[in-house]
Amino acid sequence: MSAPVLDKTPTPNPARLGPRDVLTLGAHGMRTRPMRAVLSALGIGIGIAAMVAVLAIPASGAKALQDQLAALGTNLLSAGPGKTMFGGEATLPDSAVPMAKRIAPVTAASATGTTDGTVRRTDKIAKDETSGLSVYAATPDLLDVIGGAVRTGRFLRDATRDYPVTVLGSVAAARLGIDHIDPAKPPQVFIGGQWFTVGGILGPTPLAPEIERSALVGWDVAKRLLGFEGHPTTVYVRAKDSQVENVRSVLAQTMNPQAPNEVEVRRPSEALEAQKLTENTYSALFLGLGGVALLVGGVGVANTMVISVLERRREIGLRRALGATKRQVRGQFLAESVLLSGLGGIAGVLVGVLVTAGYALSQGWPAVLPVGALLGGVGVSALVGAVAGAYPAMRAARLPPTQALA
Repeated sequence: MSAPVLDKTPTPNPARLGPRDVLTLGAHGMRTRPMRAVLSALGIGIGIAAMVAVLAIPASGAKALQDQLAALGTNLLSAGPGKTMFGGEATLPDSAVPMAKRIAPVTAASATGTTDGTVRRTDKIAKDETSGLSVYAATPDLLDVIGGAVRTGRFLRDATRDYPVTVLGSVAAARLGIDHIDPAKPPQVFIGGQWFTVGGILGPTPLAPEIERSALVGWDVAKRLLGFEGHPTTVYVRAKDSQVENVRSVLAQTMNPQAPNEVEVRRPSEALEAQKLTENTYSALFLGLGGVALLVGGVGVANTMVISVLERRREIGLRRALGATKRQVRGQFLAESVLLSGLGGIAGVLVGVLVTAGYALSQGWPAVLPVGALLGGVGVSALVGAVAGAYPAMRAARLPPTQALA
């Protein structure tokens, strides 16, 4: 008997799928079921849009704050009376301003003083209806020190120091219903039982927000008509940028040598930065909510892919019968999941950019779009798609051809 002839014909290797082929197969399911694909990607898009907006809007606000502080200066200090040793209300000495000016790095100083007067639109309004406004005595150099500007009219000046003239802060003017100054017939307000002519309206003063809610009158007029005793309530000091902390450390002792512990010194720019920090805390909360939305979107993608595997059993069985490997089937469905989430992420990034730009424009801020947030949004969405599609892809790959075609 002759020896059996062995068939030495090599077993053909399964065809390799290139990246382009994998993407084409992955997009097939999206093309055949476009409405389902859109609804599945919607959850991912909402989550990414929320996360991009939450990261970009605070960045825009921080840039606006930096620009604002750069324009106003961070070298402003304010000092006010604190508490006495026995817990009573302290007072600043009358010489507080000239004493502060004696500090070498100090470039300018001014003050305001609280009066007992109230400001009302007419004398027909009850005295207790103050609208939350205060009346302060001020000197003509105050505006330069706090970095404010007159929106309409003129500020207090030496020529009107003996006359009942007042200048309103921006908030005070709005609450009193005064929006402009007519030089021919300027408006009047009722302060402390006297009619005062409104000489000007100030713009916003971020470093001295108390000025925005006040009516300012001349120092001498306040003494003569409003019973002002002449003690400054808040002293504003401008110092050289490099010496702000040094001035801060000696300001209380210089202004009130006998009781420096009764003087409270503050840096207004720090209050603005603290406010921005509070806003960032809320941003972290919204970032977490965006993450939850993204997680829900990922669950939706996973559910869509599981259903897709069940509906396409015959397709999977036919491909396996024609020689497709488990790896190729797994790659097909994983690519579809990543594409689905990636497209949702791109749409979410675009929506987040539009929301950020619109909000920044409405607030007068520069629109800042962190590159990391934009690229990270697409990357995170693709990662969510890969995680969400892992189980459905493995399930499709393990499906026997005979069972799939049955």
